[in-house]
Amino acid sequence: MTRTADTPRTAAPVRPAPVRPALGEFLRARRGRVAPERVGIAAGRRRRVQGLRREELAQLAGISVDYYVRLEQGRATQPSPEVLDALARALDLGAAERAHLSTLAGTGPGIAADSAPATRVGPVLRQVLRSLDHLPVIATDHRLDAVAWNALGAELLGGLDGPHPRRDRNNGRFLFLDPAARTVHPEWETRAREAVGLLRVATGKHPEDAELISLVAELSTLSEEFRSVWDSGEITMCAAGRKSLHHPATGPLTLDFETLQVPAAPGQTGLVVHVYSAEEGTPEATALANLRATLP
Repeated sequence: MTRTADTPRTAAPVRPAPVRPALGEFLRARRGRVAPERVGIAAGRRRRVQGLRREELAQLAGISVDYYVRLEQGRATQPSPEVLDALARALDLGAAERAHLSTLAGTGPGIAADSAPATRVGPVLRQVLRSLDHLPVIATDHRLDAVAWNALGAELLGGLDGPHPRRDRNNGRFLFLDPAARTVHPEWETRAREAVGLLRVATGKHPEDAELISLVAELSTLSEEFRSVWDSGEITMCAAGRKSLHHPATGPLTLDFETLQVPAAPGQTGLVVHVYSAEEGTPEATALANLRATLP
């Protein structure tokens, strides 16, 4: 059976404190994580700055200190691709972080023209979820709201289904605000970093999405662990591999997973379909079959 979420349940809006421009915030966070020794700078005992100083990063990137300071302070906008490449090299950014840097600077793809893109689960996606009823499947939007699922996916991932789900249908709230998430996800730290990375990328693409900004403010207010990962500027993305899960009826499970991208239509947000599977004949495959047999 395929289910679609009602309007995602959200907490009362949290008024965010004044925040620094996203590009400057990201640069500051990443600058603080570069060990001076890695780029040939002696740290010294009297060094009080964590990571690189502004002037050190500017020199490594080959740009003026004044211009870099203006970038961090939000007074310089739309840096050239050459400047962004130089900063990415100096900061040793990975591919996902480079793409996010470009997005924040307004030069990357996917800048939203609509301040609050709509979420739509189309008929083809519904049919796909129906056809995969033997595998756990959920679809999420850019805010990490679970917007569609099949019964096996809903049950495996903590109880998404029904008029009174056992867990929040927003994966960010579930991971950081619900203690049950640490049981469902034994590799909680990895899943938490991935969630923060996805939200950070989403805020770069949809900077005027009030619901998304409210979600980030809420998690920052209520979860010290969220704040810590968010402030690090880390971008962790994972599209395929293996995940550890736990369900009371099956015990621990290690499943293969794939994420399938559903492109965004004009005025809408793209969706991500998460598909879990187990190799035929394995204990995990038997456990999934047994779990499916218990569902209505």
